[in-house]
Amino acid sequence: MPSISTTIANLSRMRGGGPETVPDRLHDIAGFASDPGNVRGRLYLPAGLRPNAALVVALHGCTQDAAVYDHGTGWSTLAERQGFAVLFPEQRRANNANLCFNWFEAGDIARTGGEAESIAAMIDHVVAEHAIDPARIFITGLSAGGAMTAVMLATHPEKFAAGAIIGGLPYGTAIGVRAALERMRGTAATDTLAIAAGARMPRVAIWHGTADPTVVIANSDALVDQWRRVHALPAQPHAEQGGRNWSHRAWCDAQGHALVEEWRIAGMGHGVPIDPMSGIGVAGPFMLDVGLSSTLEIARGWGLVAPAIDADTPPPARPAPVSPAPAPALGRVQATIEQALRTAGLMR
Repeated sequence: MPSISTTIANLSRMRGGGPETVPDRLHDIAGFASDPGNVRGRLYLPAGLRPNAALVVALHGCTQDAAVYDHGTGWSTLAERQGFAVLFPEQRRANNANLCFNWFEAGDIARTGGEAESIAAMIDHVVAEHAIDPARIFITGLSAGGAMTAVMLATHPEKFAAGAIIGGLPYGTAIGVRAALERMRGTAATDTLAIAAGARMPRVAIWHGTADPTVVIANSDALVDQWRRVHALPAQPHAEQGGRNWSHRAWCDAQGHALVEEWRIAGMGHGVPIDPMSGIGVAGPFMLDVGLSSTLEIARGWGLVAPAIDADTPPPARPAPVSPAPAPALGRVQATIEQALRTAGLMR
């Protein structure tokens, strides 16, 4: 099995060597509490922020920062057009040497304490400061950010109407770096932490490339299975469709609202599916031009932009009604991490 250093080295080569220099449209937020995870908060507010605006929370992947992720995905560009806010939690190198969110650290993925609590606190701060509609808060992320998206949906379900996990992993299947690497490579594991389903859980869309060598496609299957169980949905999808290089499956409630969706991009590696021709997003490391903008499709599914009219682009799933969900109870987890990995600076 490849070591964590080998995996990160491969990611760095995919990134293209040195750090990217991109326009930074974001500003820092301060004053949110509590912040046990020591996570930086960055925000984009459009000039025409609408009353009772929606909020999108976007989590970058390893070796990235918030500005790079925003530049590639185009979330702030879309927010400027549509009048919603975008919050970009940003990992600090003091927390993880490779800027990965610590989705495999027991102390960071519980409802209280660590990075998950910090992200929840900054969401609450932005909602209060900018009169955000609490019924229209959404979250998405890539890779480690995708895995942390799953963490937030599982541990703070009452905050989110829906989420989208791109090239990510299921919640609670890995505690420690060694287990994380095994899960990334597709080694199956029983959920270490179960998601306690409430009366209403967030809708979830799962995006993955079929040729992803870093977080293999088996993790998409595992995510679908995890969230189907949460929503008590059958194994067979209720709807399937496809285009030139994508397939889409949906598991729906009795009213036809898609509660769990899976998007597969044929032949795509590890990254965010984008379409520069759409005017949203810029191709680059981990921003993969496949002729389909996941940012636009995710936003359509959340009701943030108008439905597509292109015959090769699927119609959006109808948003399900949103009501608060009770906080989940977390089981005990194994938190022992090898000292050698900590000494290497990979974990706190």
